Amino acid sequence: MATGIASAGILLYRLDGNRLEVLIAHPGGPFWKRRDAGAWTIPKGLVEAGESPRDAARREFTEETGHDPGDALISLGVITQKSGKVVHVWAAAGDFDPDALESNLVEIEYPRGSGRNIEFPEIDRVLWAEPLVAQEKLNQAQAVLIERLIEIVQSGS
Repeated sequence: MATGIASAGILLYRLDGNRLEVLIAHPGGPFWKRRDAGAWTIPKGLVEAGESPRDAARREFTEETGHDPGDALISLGVITQKSGKVVHVWAAAGDFDPDALESNLVEIEYPRGSGRNIEFPEIDRVLWAEPLVAQEKLNQAQAVLIERLIEIVQSGS
């Protein structure tokens, strides 16, 4: 179990009148290829030694999408995923064309124990989704982030 591992990410959102949409990301690679509900995530990653969670969130978002989320970040607090990973999350207002996705590449041994390494994009696609769709597709622990964002947007903060 990954207890205590700190991660950080950004939930990009946009408003069209009263219509809220959030940008969610689908992990790349063979394990996630055919998974949908519960498999999506916010762009996030590990906080490096000496790095603040906020800086890690910005760096990871840029690495995984090729898009700079900007500096105007709103804290959505912290969640703990089933693995024990603690995730610090911010929201950022912005827009992003899913066709412009430029994710970093990762390498893993696949199949495990084979001695063969494969390389693939960390994020293979992104999607603008309305809140209910996002909550259905996101990792279960991350779905609460949508509720937190809605409260902030509705309060005008």
